[in-house]
Order: sequence, then structure tokens, then C-alpha cells
Amino acid sequence: MTQTQTPRRALVVIDVQNEYETGGLRIEYPPVGDSLQNIGKAMDAARATGIPVIAVQQTSPADAPLFANGSHGWQLHEVVASRPHDHHLRKLLPSAFAGTDLGDWLKQHGIDTLTVVGYMTHNCNDTTIKHAFDMGLQVEFLMDASGSVSYANRAGFATAEEIHRVFTVVEQSRFAAVLTTDEWIDCITHGTLPERDNIHASHQRALARLQARPVAA
Repeated sequence: MTQTQTPRRALVVIDVQNEYETGGLRIEYPPVGDSLQNIGKAMDAARATGIPVIAVQQTSPADAPLFANGSHGWQLHEVVASRPHDHHLRKLLPSAFAGTDLGDWLKQHGIDTLTVVGYMTHNCNDTTIKHAFDMGLQVEFLMDASGSVSYANRAGFATAEEIHRVFTVVEQSRFAAVLTTDEWIDCITHGTLPERDNIHASHQRALARLQARPVAA
């Protein structure tokens, strides 16, 4: 998927809800305060440059332990709630496309590039990115306007930093152009395209780095 013309972008702000700051899924890495600030910056930059903003809200039954409909944790965080958006949708599944009108809305507005921010990097962001990729959309992911939590289960343990870092590397390998918020703002301000990559080149670079490591005595 090669992009040769000016992107027609939309910014999708995924699940920026109180649950991720003061609830049961507090974002650990990057620090939630930093990512919230960058989400606000991205929304403001989108508004200033005419990029439509879509707010997504995860919803669960009223008796659910997380994102219970109507609860404080379910409500949009003030960073998003205080800013204007062009479309709002609620979802029940990880992908912002699953069971929603997002795909139709993007087609109706001639969008070919989806910029993803919000939570969490490895869950709803990842599934939305790959869903968009499979639909033929170009995707951008702002790695400092998102975040992860740590996990432990029968498969092992991974810190939030490990999860976030690995998922951003994988996204850049094919599925999305991964940028910081400031890099993205520079792109939309000056009309430049972000760097994209592919699996083969990413793998070859990794092999070169591994081969360059000194051999232990």
C-alpha cells in the first residue's frame, strides 16, 4: 500500500475514559499524564488543520468490573470530553470498526488515512489498526498518545513498557506509520508523509544488529 497523494485523514481517539486514569486499568507506560497531554495536543492540532475527530467509547454492562455503562470509569476523560469531535461511537469489542458505523462514516467522508491515539496500545489500538489496514486504509499510530498496562498469566509476565515497545515495533513493521505526537503535527503542518516500513526490511535490520553483537568469551 503506497501512498502518493495528500492524505485525507481522520483522527480516531480510542477509549480515552476515566477507567484508564483513576479506575481499574490505570495506564502504566508511558505515564498516563503524558499520554493524556499528547492526546489533547493531537486533537487540538487536528481541529486546527481541519482533520475530523472521532471519539470512541468502550461500553460494558452496568454490572461489569470495567467500563460499566453509566459509571465514572466509563465516562470519557475530560481531555476528550472538553474538546469538540465530529463523530462519537460506542463499541462493545476491541476494534473500533466491530459493530459500529466507523467504516461507513470514513467512506462517506472520503477518508483514506486513519490516525490512532488512545488506549490501549496492545488491545483496542492494535485491533483497530489491523482492521483498518485490512480494509485498505493507511494508518498512523501516535506512540506517545497511547499506553499499556502490565500483564501476568499462564503464558508469562510482561511489563507495560515491554508490551508497548514491542507492539509499536510490530505496527511500524507493516501496519502503521508510528510517530510521536510532535512528529505527526509536523507532518500535518508541512504536508510531509511519515516513514513507513515492511516486514522484510525490519527483519533484515534486526539480523544485522544481532550479528553485530560481540561474541561472549
